[in-house]
Amino acid sequence: MNYDVKNMKLSKMGKNRIEWAERDMPVLRSIKERFAKEKPLKNVKVAACLHVTTETANLMISMKAGGADISLCASNPLSTQDDVAASLVNDFGISTFAIKGEDNKTYYKHIKAVLATNPGITMDDGADLVSTLHSGGYDLSSIIGGTEETTTGVIRLKAMANDGVLKYPIVAVNDALTKHLFDNRYGTGQSTLDGIIRATNVLLAGRNFVVAGYGWCGRGVAMRAKGMGSNVIVTEIDPLKAIEAIMDGFVVMPMSDAAKIGDIFVTLTGDINVLDEQHFLKMKSGAIICNSGHFNVEINIPALKKVSKKVREARAFVEEYTLKSGKKVYILADGRLINLASAEGHPASVMDMSFANQSLSAEYMVNNHQDLENKVYSVPKDIDENIAKLKLESLGAKIDKLTPEQKKYLSSWQEGT
Repeated sequence: MNYDVKNMKLSKMGKNRIEWAERDMPVLRSIKERFAKEKPLKNVKVAACLHVTTETANLMISMKAGGADISLCASNPLSTQDDVAASLVNDFGISTFAIKGEDNKTYYKHIKAVLATNPGITMDDGADLVSTLHSGGYDLSSIIGGTEETTTGVIRLKAMANDGVLKYPIVAVNDALTKHLFDNRYGTGQSTLDGIIRATNVLLAGRNFVVAGYGWCGRGVAMRAKGMGSNVIVTEIDPLKAIEAIMDGFVVMPMSDAAKIGDIFVTLTGDINVLDEQHFLKMKSGAIICNSGHFNVEINIPALKKVSKKVREARAFVEEYTLKSGKKVYILADGRLINLASAEGHPASVMDMSFANQSLSAEYMVNNHQDLENKVYSVPKDIDENIAKLKLESLGAKIDKLTPEQKKYLSSWQEGT
């Protein structure tokens, strides 16, 4: 629902937290200051489907400073921070349609609410706006383009483009180096463990910690779990990524084997049924299962229910499934994004670069949409590099520059010249 409730205490809490996050977002802050002067998004309607967090709030505020007319809904039923949503409406005048714990019907009602504004740009985290628009019954004539935040969303959109059904251009923010190398690896790595610990208060040291998928998100989770003292096991379907995991010091095996010995399981693949009935039946009693991929389909919860005789809430965000054999396994946050369901998502300092990419990609779309086809485009290299430079400066770090002699050497094909 749109947060038109005048709960000033909730709004004040949200505003304070939004300001706290803004402290660690210097790159986005510098973009907001320029946007406020130049108004590059003046009169552009933006429909955003993102996790409603303090970091997202700062992106929305920056876009509004640039002249955009923003409507925001949640990209996951459990990721909304209600105080932030209330503050966006009451303190910043940004239409927000989201509430933590909304059911599936309400979730899509909110998506349709932001699309009813006839946006010029869509801003997605998982491609739900785009897929809804393309499902029929929508006039897309006002839309000049969109952006996509996640690996899962980019996969969906590229499939649409390959099938020739994508009706407007999209910038794949996730493909930017300043996004996936940092947000996916360090953000997901830290926030996933944060979510698991908040939900369970379990000690990670000495536990067999199974990471399904060794993409950038999986790398981050595996790295952080190892740092907490876990015995990390990686499962993969890609031989190159499996070799990387081995070289990084992790044990690699099929999920059918890992299921027998794992204490904690995290899925990060973007695919369905990564943990399936056969795996649940092999697990030790007390196994903890969660997901940090975009959709909860990575865990086949219907299959788990089928082989269980009892389900109860053990604690907040923890459901205990008692299998027919008597064994117990625990699902966290209904298989939704654990880092956002029971924790606060990625730290602001890493989202600073991700949302800098979002804001500058929206500006790029406004300036260049007439030259773009209905395809998925990478973030322009100059934008990516500029964000890296700004972030480096904010960290107080300096790097070397090539001398004219070095530039000449690197550009020459002749040995020794």
